[in-house]
Amino acid sequence: MKHRTFFWFFLPTGLAMLLFIAFPIVSVITQSMHTPHDAVLVVTENCGPFGCTEETAVDQEATEALRSAKPVGKFVGLDIYLDRGHLAVTEVAQAWRNSDSLGAFFNRLGNLPFYRAMAFTLTYTFTVTPLLIILGLMIALAVNSLHRHLKGLVIFFSLLPMIVTPLIGSLILFWMVDSRGILGSTLQWLANDPGLSLKASTGLTWIMLIVYGVWHSAPFAFVVFYAGLQTLPKDQLESAQIDGAARWQQVRYVVVPHLMPLVTFVALIQLMDNFRVFEPVVGFSAEAHATSLSWIIFNDLGGETRQLSAASATSVLTIIGVAILLSPVLVRTWHDFKGKT
Repeated sequence: MKHRTFFWFFLPTGLAMLLFIAFPIVSVITQSMHTPHDAVLVVTENCGPFGCTEETAVDQEATEALRSAKPVGKFVGLDIYLDRGHLAVTEVAQAWRNSDSLGAFFNRLGNLPFYRAMAFTLTYTFTVTPLLIILGLMIALAVNSLHRHLKGLVIFFSLLPMIVTPLIGSLILFWMVDSRGILGSTLQWLANDPGLSLKASTGLTWIMLIVYGVWHSAPFAFVVFYAGLQTLPKDQLESAQIDGAARWQQVRYVVVPHLMPLVTFVALIQLMDNFRVFEPVVGFSAEAHATSLSWIIFNDLGGETRQLSAASATSVLTIIGVAILLSPVLVRTWHDFKGKT
């Protein structure tokens, strides 16, 4: 394609990327380095028969003039990133000096909101992503081997978790695992423990959220892998069968290598989605046991005192985290592309 033709072809997409991606990111980075201006205080002295007293009041006009002159706020640099609500550099250094072992150090880190949210976010991401890829591939292989009259019905039911809105799906499962729900009461009956509750401990809550994440996202992997199986070369599969390859060997040496580009694609999408986990935490009301980076942003933006600077700093750290997570997959994709060219 000629350069001029490519320029006009790419121009609408480039403008949309600048408007909806680049500019918001720049705005968030700018906001994360500023805090709202402090109120301008004036001290007045009131004298009476019993002496003089000083009163402190807010100068509304001066405060409004200051905020109008610098609407972004007061520049603080990286102070917000380093405070206790985020990287907590001072608190981390103090925890390292006062800890006798790595276990004690990590326990102290668990008391800091950012690292507590990061622990759950990373655990959720690196557990849900491989499990949903494996489960999606298994479902795709099973459906692909069914009779053609059964495939449509099975595909429909397999896609139901993906059709349900994430927040609604998490609320439904939350009610099901309640002690009065079908899953919660069944677990109590199996364990012979009327007081058993999946919401009572941090470990059980994490497991419940991970199970929901796999259940909700596996249909996406299934659809992608099932479409890829339709392009599988029949001659390679027949050659493997003639050579005496077992079912597992056919999957390992023929099917999986053929689907590897799709595995990379699913991993990219799900790493981004899982690292931004939010709906399950809200739907399960799991804030006491599990918080994520996205939930911290939501919490900072909520309430009467909206902490825009703190939310912006967490957003920037989330973007950096997603970039770090995706870099190995992108490097692998680039090497594969270079190898083919």
